[in-house]
This record gives sequence, C-alpha cells and structure tokens, in this order.
Amino acid sequence: MPTELKIGQLAKEVGVNIETIRYYERLNLLGPTSRMPSGYRLYNGDAQRRLRFIKNAQALGFTLREIAELLNLRVSSRARCGDVQRKAEGKLQCVEAKAQALQALARELESLIRTCRAGQPTDRCPILKSLEKERGAQVEGRTRR
Repeated sequence: MPTELKIGQLAKEVGVNIETIRYYERLNLLGPTSRMPSGYRLYNGDAQRRLRFIKNAQALGFTLREIAELLNLRVSSRARCGDVQRKAEGKLQCVEAKAQALQALARELESLIRTCRAGQPTDRCPILKSLEKERGAQVEGRTRR
C-alpha cells in the first residue's frame, strides 16, 4: 500500500463511495492528510483506519454524531475506556428497545396474516381493514403528527 492514497484509492480500499468520504469531510469526521499541487486529496494510513472506524461503528448502529463523540474520546488524553463503555451501553439499550419494538411488530403482522382469508375480495380483507384503524400515539416508535 502506498504511503498516501488519493480519494478514489482510499474509497476502494475501504469499500465506500468517494462521495461518502467527501460527506465525512464536510462533517469533520475525516480529512485529507495533504494535497497534491494539482489539488488531489491525499490520505495516509491514519485516515484509512479512521474511515474503517467510522464504517465499523455505523455497522454497530452508531449515528454519525455518536461516532464523532467516539472519535473525540479516542484522541482525548483525559478520556477513559469507561467513557466509551458507557456510550456502548447506551447504544445497546437503544438496540434492545428497537429489537423489542420489532418483535411486537412481527407479532402484530403474524396476527393479521392469520386473520386473512386469501380467497375473499380485498374489500373484506382484514389486513387492509386493520390499516384503516386508529393505532394510538406511537407508530413504529415515532410520535404521529
């Protein structure tokens, strides 16, 4: 691997789109190490590791704002592993809550599917009829407007 990579090379190495890298730059999550006289951005191994960090954190469900916080903890001399652990525990609670909500949705869909009589006309379809009913203040974890 060369010492410094152009943006296209970096994108290919990590498996992201060039526009993704540019977007992360606009959010100050990532930046080029230097520029060539022609203006091409150049990235070193640290930038590659940082980009992999971002993508891996996203795969664990962290938002870009949360990732920025993790990156700040990563470079802070005052931060401790416990600070990162608390962020991970918070994310775990969020993921577990989403999993419970998805399980509830799955049970509701299973129930609706059991009520369906495939041969009847759609004007009598219990699934379609249930979609017309009032569902309460929460729909998929978001407050209705």
